[in-house]
Amino acid sequence: MDCAHWSEPPVTFVPDTVTESAKIVVAGGFGVGKTTLIGSVSEVTPLRMEEPVTVDSVGVDDLAGAPQKTTTTVGMDFGRLHLAGGQLVLYLFGLPGQLRFQPLWEDLADGALGCLVLADTRNLDACHSALDLLEAQQTPYAVAINAFPDAPVYDDVELRQALALTPRTPLTTCDARDRASSLYALITLTEYLTAPHAAPSQEPRP
Repeated sequence: MDCAHWSEPPVTFVPDTVTESAKIVVAGGFGVGKTTLIGSVSEVTPLRMEEPVTVDSVGVDDLAGAPQKTTTTVGMDFGRLHLAGGQLVLYLFGLPGQLRFQPLWEDLADGALGCLVLADTRNLDACHSALDLLEAQQTPYAVAINAFPDAPVYDDVELRQALALTPRTPLTTCDARDRASSLYALITLTEYLTAPHAAPSQEPRP
């Protein structure tokens, strides 16, 4: 996959070269790295709706995988990214990770061309709710494993089985802190969405 073809130097405006635009949502469990990924790729200052993690989260939000996490998204994240030599602009919407925000997930996912689902191998079950919602809304998606330093590593066969992914659902690995790595994950999704077989006809998960 040629990232250079897709990603040019950042632009902070919508250039005249843009011929296509797409709404992309970024979903996944609590603390999986959605805010970080959007921040690493956005060419404009990302919009973040975060609040401090308080004692009210104890027993509700699982901080086991992110003990130093001090804020959490309570609305959405928003960023903008140009690809394909400035011809395509992606509007990125990050969904809050907690299940209690599911009504907001449904609203934000409405009209999205596709979704990048971030997963953490320390808690793969955390992204099942997002995957189920995408299936219900017939939103095509790709899955990216955010490679945390202390996370266990599994092969693709094990990951696909654990996440109940169909054979053609894209599965990749990224580091949400790294722009090139995050771009690769988004490009994987975008190429899947623009392929001839893409979209709403995605087979249901087993």
